[in-house]
Amino acid sequence: MTTVHTVRTYKSSEPLSAEDQLAGKLAALAAEQDRPLDERAVDMVINRIIDNAAVATASLGRAPVVSARGQAEAHPYRPGATVFGLPADKRFSPEWAAWANGVAVRELDYHDTFLAADYSHPGDNIPPILAVAQHTGRNGAQLLKGLLTGYEIQIDLVRAICLHEHKIDHVAHLGPSAAAGIGTILRLPTDTIFQAIGQALHTTTATRQSRKGEISTWKAHAPAFAGKMAVEAVDRAMRGQTSPSPIYEGEDGFIAWLLSGPDARYEVPLPDPHEPLTGILDSYTKEHSAEYQAQAWIDLARRLGTEHPELRDPANVDRIVLHTSHHTHYVIGSGAHDPQKYDPTASRETLDHSIPYIVAVALQDGGWHHVDSYAPERAARPDTVALWQKITTTEDAEWTRRYHSLDIAEKAFGGRIEIDLADGGRIVDEIAVADAHPLGARPFGREQYVQKFRTLAAGVLDDGETERFLALAERLPELSAAELGGLTVTPIAPVPAAPKGLF
Repeated sequence: MTTVHTVRTYKSSEPLSAEDQLAGKLAALAAEQDRPLDERAVDMVINRIIDNAAVATASLGRAPVVSARGQAEAHPYRPGATVFGLPADKRFSPEWAAWANGVAVRELDYHDTFLAADYSHPGDNIPPILAVAQHTGRNGAQLLKGLLTGYEIQIDLVRAICLHEHKIDHVAHLGPSAAAGIGTILRLPTDTIFQAIGQALHTTTATRQSRKGEISTWKAHAPAFAGKMAVEAVDRAMRGQTSPSPIYEGEDGFIAWLLSGPDARYEVPLPDPHEPLTGILDSYTKEHSAEYQAQAWIDLARRLGTEHPELRDPANVDRIVLHTSHHTHYVIGSGAHDPQKYDPTASRETLDHSIPYIVAVALQDGGWHHVDSYAPERAARPDTVALWQKITTTEDAEWTRRYHSLDIAEKAFGGRIEIDLADGGRIVDEIAVADAHPLGARPFGREQYVQKFRTLAAGVLDDGETERFLALAERLPELSAAELGGLTVTPIAPVPAAPKGLF
């Protein structure tokens, strides 16, 4: 069963005990150690560990990952945690391992997602929780519980509290969830987790400018920073340090000044005590390396391009309009009013947040590739640029309603495409969810997660390393503390050296 908790602002003159605060309720959830396990949720945790490692492996040579890894390398530590791309016997301070691995996981925009009142990539919980588990000698069963906590709390916050309408970056929900997950694996008391959650929220609230206009490399660093702050928040809380309180409900707190104001009410659903944590089952991964709201559009565009090859020539197309949700139109569509979304010289980070670009390339290529589809020469191809400029988006009230629906059977992230042809003809089609979605044409299961790992690891890891990691990950619930250190990957060739910074 689930209970919905009303969260509002309280004046300083109104007493609100820690256990009645949202942070206290999250801490109580994290502190409960005897919840039963749902077998489907356990299997999905394993899938997501494989998924995270796959996309991290594919990003090992990319500049943000090289930079973050270099910073971690400057902080060796024992017992410490492992860093993707470096030998497993090398260990680093857990907050810096969480940082480096978090950037590697996030760089390609290619891992799991949950969308509701706000956005999230709940797989971002894995790097900080895993790093602390390795550093503190936890086993696979303990890591599993911590990850279920992290996923549950982030997803439940995302269900209820919209950040983006106030231009707050979505990692503000990640700091508290990662801190809570770490609290679970360490079996910390409720009051310690409460303090850690408060500090994590306080230090991870930032604006959404990182996802606006010319999008910078910070997009990959933002969740890694939240994970690193979560590790540090737990460390401080364990040393007896306290946090701003009430962090959500205070008169000068998160809701009153950063969200909808002192009169706002938020309804946050949380599993009751003794109930299994199954929030992870409502999240979904990506088949394509792009913003999640582009996943279904890629699938529709590649199908249309194959069925109607004439659409690949811009001379045959008058205009293309994507009728879609508010979020898609205003965040990655023409409703953002970002000229960079139509700029052939834009950064990769910008292009993966441009649905006009993505649809143009998927139409022409009949597919999507995590490197080739973003190559500068691909973005600058004249026929692509011509087609791209003819694609716009518009908000459709029904697709917005379906986007926000709590009914999984009708919740949708796609829309309707209307193509006006130069000869006067018209093509209209629609798609609700991506092919890989649980309700899609080809839902992802363990086989697809494993294949994604093997595909992205090809040429980066040797076959023995690939199979070693997969075999280990699939045994997660029974892994010993020593075996948990093997949840990393070492490539065939040495990783690029990092540029020099301060340390």
